[in-house]
Order: sequence, then C-alpha cells, then structure tokens
Amino acid sequence: MRTVLVALAANVIAALAKTAVALVTGSTAMSAEAAQAFADTGNQVLLLVAQRRSGRPADERHPLGYGRDAYFWALIASVGVFVTGALFSLREGIVELVHPTKAGSFLAAYLVLAVAAALDFVSLVQAMRQLRSEARSLQRDLLAHLQLTSDPTARAVFAENAAAFLGDVVAALGVALHEATGSSAPDGIAAVLIGLLVAGVGVQLARRNHDFLLGEPVAESTRARVETFLRQFPGVEDVRELVVTFVGPRQVRVLARVDVDDNLRGDEVERLVTSIAEGLEQESEFVVRVDVVPVGRPAPGTGTAATSS
Repeated sequence: MRTVLVALAANVIAALAKTAVALVTGSTAMSAEAAQAFADTGNQVLLLVAQRRSGRPADERHPLGYGRDAYFWALIASVGVFVTGALFSLREGIVELVHPTKAGSFLAAYLVLAVAAALDFVSLVQAMRQLRSEARSLQRDLLAHLQLTSDPTARAVFAENAAAFLGDVVAALGVALHEATGSSAPDGIAAVLIGLLVAGVGVQLARRNHDFLLGEPVAESTRARVETFLRQFPGVEDVRELVVTFVGPRQVRVLARVDVDDNLRGDEVERLVTSIAEGLEQESEFVVRVDVVPVGRPAPGTGTAATSS
C-alpha cells in the first residue's frame, strides 16, 4: 500500500506540473510526459482498487477467494497505460513532426522535468526496496523476482516509474535539442520515443497479468520442494499429478493426486490427507488451499490410476 500511495502522490504532482508547463512552453515532449503522468495516476488508482478487492475472503460464489481480482484490475490498468499514455504521445509526436510548432520558456520545462525526475526516482526506489526485500526472502535476484513475482502492484509501480524516469530524461533531451537547434523535430521525436516506451511497458504488464489470470504456476524450484515434501510424507507411495498455481498475490493453491499405501484403512487415509494439507500450510504462509486426492495403483497395462474414496 505504501508503494502505491508514494507513486500516486508523485504522479499527481508531476501530472499537474507537466500539464502547466506544456501549456506554457508548447513543447510536444512535455505534453507527452503530462499524458504519461496522468495515465500513471489513473493506473495507481486502479491498483488500489485491485489491492482492496483481491483481499476479500472466500465465499460460496468464489471458494478460492478473490485473489485473481488483483490481476483483472492490474490488466485494466496496464491497458490504460497503453491507450491513454502511449497513443496520445505517439499522436502528438507525429503531428509535431508533420506540422512543426514553436516552443519557448525552456527554463520552466527544465525545472519541472528535474522535479518530476526526482519524484519518479523516489517512487522507483520505494518499489525497488519492496521488491528487493521480497527477492531476498525468496533467494532470488531483483530482475528474476520482478518477472516471477505474483504481486502485480509492485511490478506495475516499478515498471511505470522506471519508464517515467526514462521519459523525463528523453523529454529533457528533446527540449534541449529544440532550444539548441531551433527545430521542433527533436521535440516530436522525443514524444514518439516516450510513446513507444510507454507502449512497451503496457504490453509487458498486460502479458504478465494475463498469464496470472489464466493460472500462472509457481517457479519450478518451488514446485519441486512441494513434490519432495509429498514424496517424503509417511504413507505416500508416489505423486501422480501435482499442480501448484497462484490464485492471487502471494496466494498458492496445491492440487495433488498421490498414490497412498494400500495397507492404510479409510480413516488412516483421511488423517493422511488432512496431515498433508496442514503440513504444507505450515511449510509456507503463501499456501492458502491444499486439495489432496488419494488414488490407487494403476491397473496392469492401463497406465491410469483408479481414484479411491
């Protein structure tokens, strides 16, 4: 929540300041930056909605909970980055290249971009601090965790603020070249580059949220640890099938079909299943549901397992 609120505050201030300067200077690059800042502000609001809605407890209609609601709203937010930020910036840049305009008050643009870059950097550092802390606890490096994390909020804030910071640099270069050469072409090119940068971020975020909506599996190393736990559990002869997927940010469901000892009585099988579920939940705070299906040995020559009750 702190990460999102810091990003939201930074984007609101930057959006208002960049809009004012864009109107004063007539700079296309500043207009593109203002559009990106407003798009990021809207995205932070949607990410707050995602956090609130995904935290609701399971009920009869949604027995697995509402965790994946986070990915739905994050997907809407990532599409918003592409539509409102990228397309506007691309349009402004192309129009500027085709129909050049004059710009002035360059000093105001430099000052606002410097302040915006500082705000974006502060927000970026906050997101990096959160991601590094999570990556350290999971024994990953930062880049790997950025790709694998099940938290769409931290990923979005990091990506958007990294893009915003780079956009500030590109816009400053465009304005500086405009002032130095007297040509508005660098301004237009800067706006196009900002649009492409925002589009790339939006597409990547949308792709990852789509993956988690479909049921992203956990990392292979995590799945291997779950399988090792099952195979070493007393009474388990074999693991026939194992599905370990995310059902929300830091929320994992385990579905396992296990071959149990044929000598176990019915009540002993029930206790075994209960013990496995409780053991996995104790092993990791991220495991929110465990479904263990005991199966018998496959019939000779069939290769299939008969489910026992």
